[in-house]
Amino acid sequence: MNRRDVLIGSAVAATAAVGATYVGRRRMGSMTAYNASVGASRAALVRNPALSDLVRYATLAASGHNAQPWRFRVDDGRIDILPDFTRRTPAVDPDDHHLFASLGCAAENLSLAAGASGRQGEASFNHADDGSITFEFGVTRRSVSPLFDAIPRRQSTRGEFHARRVSAADLRILAVSAAVPGVDLVLITERPTLLQVRDLVVSGNSTQMADAAFLRELKTWLRFSPREAIATGDGLFSATSGNPTLPEWVGPLMFDLVFKVDSENDKYSRHIASSAGIAVFVGERDDKEHWTRAGQACQRFSLQATALGLKHAYINQPVEVARLRPELAAIVGLSGRRPDIVMRFGYGEALPFSARRPVAEVLA
Repeated sequence: MNRRDVLIGSAVAATAAVGATYVGRRRMGSMTAYNASVGASRAALVRNPALSDLVRYATLAASGHNAQPWRFRVDDGRIDILPDFTRRTPAVDPDDHHLFASLGCAAENLSLAAGASGRQGEASFNHADDGSITFEFGVTRRSVSPLFDAIPRRQSTRGEFHARRVSAADLRILAVSAAVPGVDLVLITERPTLLQVRDLVVSGNSTQMADAAFLRELKTWLRFSPREAIATGDGLFSATSGNPTLPEWVGPLMFDLVFKVDSENDKYSRHIASSAGIAVFVGERDDKEHWTRAGQACQRFSLQATALGLKHAYINQPVEVARLRPELAAIVGLSGRRPDIVMRFGYGEALPFSARRPVAEVLA
């Protein structure tokens, strides 16, 4: 799940362009509105939620560029999760791998929310259509887990962590939580191997930043002001990666000025050095069903990490740049297979949550 964090530039440069006092006041008010909007999308479920509330919890899942490439069709006894190909990111995800992994993330949230509301069921991949997932409600039994409780608190924390080790007991809990049939999880905590993965991340980032199509696509998903982030309900808002908010017209200019390969590579190196470990998810087969299964495993891992007080962030360059996949597979001891998702984890500070579109906009 690629949540690309972007260096937007210094607050000094932004306020010099538009006036420090004026912008500061406008920004403060807008962040209050933004936080209220995000808080509503992450409100706790009532004891007997409507199906639309279950869909709302499903949309709190991770997705590449926070594109939210899903639609939900609600019928009696089932909810279908449909791929929304109008929200593809073809430059970074040309075969829609991340898109289908995102559907798996949403399916896992939906399963957990349904179980907590007393409507346990099962999600299944549909081979006969374009790759939808069907969740069918089953037994009437309430099942609340720490993973469910973590859904509204989970976030991709794109900043430096505290370089603290995670205990062996918690690593075992993380591994057990992410056990999904058809997906292998490899946890990397030894520094020499972490550095090998770091080198792949830096190499992949350099390749992507030399790709004009990648940069154009990335810019379309950047949100620089709270007002813009609220209006779209999607994309990568600068505040969620610890960067300053900027007026919409200033943000793209600052992006072009300061988003440079050397500074980005230095940032990724620092982020990985501060992490307790890296999780790599690898499906048994390279097909849409196993991409969604990898998404389910990844979502469960990230929710369990949240429940344990850990933060996480995606560093997917080694799976997005095809030539690097074999080397990553060899590093994790699974040569010949396609790695699906790479995530770093550790202890760190919370950042503002990302926005979500209203439920009405994602219903089919």
